[in-house]
Amino acid sequence: MSAVPGALAAYRPALRPRVLLSDPLLDGAATVHLIKDAETGNSFKVGVKEHFLIARMDGERSLAEIGEAYAGEYGRRLGDAHWQRLLALLGAKGLLAGAPEPKPVPQATTPQAPASAPPEKRTLLRGSLPLVADADATTARLHRVFGFLLAPAALVPLLALVLAMEAVVIARSGELLFAVGGLVTNPVLLTGTAILLWVSTALHELAHGVVARHHGGRVAEIGLRWRLPAVIMYCTVVDYLYLGTRRHRIATAAAGAVMNLVFLLPFCALWLFAPLDDATREAFAALLLLGSIQAFTMLVPLPPLDGYRIACQLAGATGLAASAGGYLRLALRRSPEAAAYPRRARIAYPVYASATVLVLATAVAAVVAGAHHLLTA
Repeated sequence: MSAVPGALAAYRPALRPRVLLSDPLLDGAATVHLIKDAETGNSFKVGVKEHFLIARMDGERSLAEIGEAYAGEYGRRLGDAHWQRLLALLGAKGLLAGAPEPKPVPQATTPQAPASAPPEKRTLLRGSLPLVADADATTARLHRVFGFLLAPAALVPLLALVLAMEAVVIARSGELLFAVGGLVTNPVLLTGTAILLWVSTALHELAHGVVARHHGGRVAEIGLRWRLPAVIMYCTVVDYLYLGTRRHRIATAAAGAVMNLVFLLPFCALWLFAPLDDATREAFAALLLLGSIQAFTMLVPLPPLDGYRIACQLAGATGLAASAGGYLRLALRRSPEAAAYPRRARIAYPVYASATVLVLATAVAAVVAGAHHLLTA
């Protein structure tokens, strides 16, 4: 007996090529998939069973074949009315080949999958300004020049040097802290160090784009954003959640912090081995500490930092912070609803909360120890 009754059984639906499907993601107690129209930017969530059906709409398999696979997986057959509702939904959103094009509409947003927003009004105090006409083409050119650094033969030695540098930073942290204190009294060197740190943030953003491009992603915009007195560079990677594998997404999120640390390598070499005058040596020492703090701050697992994106990928979750908070509130009250969460969620949410507390406690302890060292030096 066919899994799909009537005339629909022979229909072979196909998603448009621009339709992107995410991996399964924890969302509170549920497991969902995100579906996005890469052309309009519209996205929405579907459950695991709906994704099972939608992901098989490749134009090759008929609804009868998809229905048989569904019945084998979930032990039930879908009726004609269910198929009609699903196809009508996909058609109305313009996701099926041959369906009319939908108009982009405002979407509810989540921390992991923001919908398209209207352009920000630019004022003297806040705004953004694109710097290139074609950000994706610019990123492609950067990738052609620097992409070789992402090959294991180049990346592994670079990461080894970064680890060695950070070992030196930790071992000589007292000296570096003293240099930071002395930097404040030298406006010229303080300004120069601030400029270098700003350049590091710009390279941080471009690194996200280049690594995303390396893994098949696209960059929508490169520009300047200001919230006076802060002015920073930004690089908008689109379709981040739909990059090929979790490893690619983690690499893209971590690329900025790694770039911050790689940027420090030549200054570390000069500080250790070059015959510098005392003021310059002190400035480089301060840059090493401040630059390292800048990089590792970005890896703190709190939104909207890069570390939060990495944590979401490790947990396989969307809206991880909110979901973890909701679960822990239920668990602490010993609510029966907490037991309804899947096992993966019952592990991931407490682990994320514990790791975040540990990271923040370590950061506070480091700040207190550094302040004490400066006051007693």
